[in-house]
Amino acid sequence: MFGGLGIYADGLFFALADDDRLYFKVDDASRPGFVEAGMGAFDPFKDGRTMEAYYEVPGEVLEDEFVLSVWMDRALAVAARAKKPKKAKAVKR
Repeated sequence: MFGGLGIYADGLFFALADDDRLYFKVDDASRPGFVEAGMGAFDPFKDGRTMEAYYEVPGEVLEDEFVLSVWMDRALAVAARAKKPKKAKAVKR
């Protein structure tokens, strides 16, 4: 996929790490905080085709354990909302 590290918690893919950078899963509600901090979307191929569902975590967030836990909880909530329920398999009779 991208050669980075996928990060899961409770079965939810909520973050990834690539090129010594951490990215959290975002949605329309959480993305503005990343943009306001000057952070950009994950660009796995470094060609401008970004994955808008993941934004880089600001350095100052990484340096504050409490703030990091708040941002991580938001990313987990986004991942939980985005998780699609598995389709039930049809039973053959």
